[in-house]
Amino acid sequence: MTDRSAPDALQWVQDLVNTLDIETGADALAADGGPVAFLREHGAPDLVPATGEAEVLRELREALRAVCLAHTVRETVSEDAARTLDRLLARAPLVLAVAPDGGAALHPAPGLEGIARFTARMAAGIATAVADGTWSRLKACEAHDCRWVFYDKSPAGRSRWCTMAVCGSRAKMRTYRARRTGS
Repeated sequence: MTDRSAPDALQWVQDLVNTLDIETGADALAADGGPVAFLREHGAPDLVPATGEAEVLRELREALRAVCLAHTVRETVSEDAARTLDRLLARAPLVLAVAPDGGAALHPAPGLEGIARFTARMAAGIATAVADGTWSRLKACEAHDCRWVFYDKSPAGRSRWCTMAVCGSRAKMRTYRARRTGS
């Protein structure tokens, strides 16, 4: 199987969305201490979610999954997902910092705490990916029982499944069987 890991700028998005395995129902964010462990693993040990922020993290995850699925099926993002992202990103402002050498980078605004700070860090990565053209290659598997997020490294950028060996084969087999029973 090829490596489907996202570039560094998008790794946090991929990791967050993939905290829920739709096929098995396993949700790393629903476990006791799950959000804290996730944040610790992603270089944010100082970010302890306040009461209710774990639900915000799950809400962010599902809105990002919807965007990644829109990248896959080449459709627009649902209004609900867009509104959710607009609301959560508005709570996570970024500032542009200019380095002495003239370079510039986006950073979380001063004073952000908890999930808002994490969201701002993730938004900075997304902004970088939009600028370099890699954002639309972060996709969710088209299979309804999967939706695993993968990075499409194919030359044409048209991958639809997280892996051809599993989800792609299942989809093609369903299409084949439907065709056979229809004829």
